[in-house]
Amino acid sequence: MSETNIKPYRLSNIHDSIGQSLGVSDWVDIDQVQVNVFGEVTRWAKPGHCDPEYGKTTAYGGTLVHGFHMIALCSYFFESAGLRPVDGAYSLNYGLDKVRVLKPVVIGDGVRLRSHVSLLNAVDKGNGERLLTTAHQVEVEGKSDYALYAEYLSYWYPK
Repeated sequence: MSETNIKPYRLSNIHDSIGQSLGVSDWVDIDQVQVNVFGEVTRWAKPGHCDPEYGKTTAYGGTLVHGFHMIALCSYFFESAGLRPVDGAYSLNYGLDKVRVLKPVVIGDGVRLRSHVSLLNAVDKGNGERLLTTAHQVEVEGKSDYALYAEYLSYWYPK
């Protein structure tokens, strides 16, 4: 279950939440099969990600989750944390700012990731539309440091 820190909010008063922690997403389980599929669809099925035997010979001792795989989960992290504005009809991916893969994430028998989400900015775009910038700090279960930091931009349309 996600840990949402704020009450349901509206696009119309989203500015009141700037600078606040919005919540924590559900955990996402990542295993070698998912990493292999991600590697295939992105044409980056390199041995360091997709060959467990090769991974054992590296300094990490196993294969790594693609950094872009973690980044691609930002939309899901936002949604699973229950952070959809109650008056938001839908959103579109608008891009990313300040993305850093901070630590390699070794697959092993599988890993669990979740994101701590906070609202950095909300820009009025007219007609009730908002461009939201949320910070995602992606945590790996059992690790003390974050594996990823990304500022995710989503363009929201009102109901």
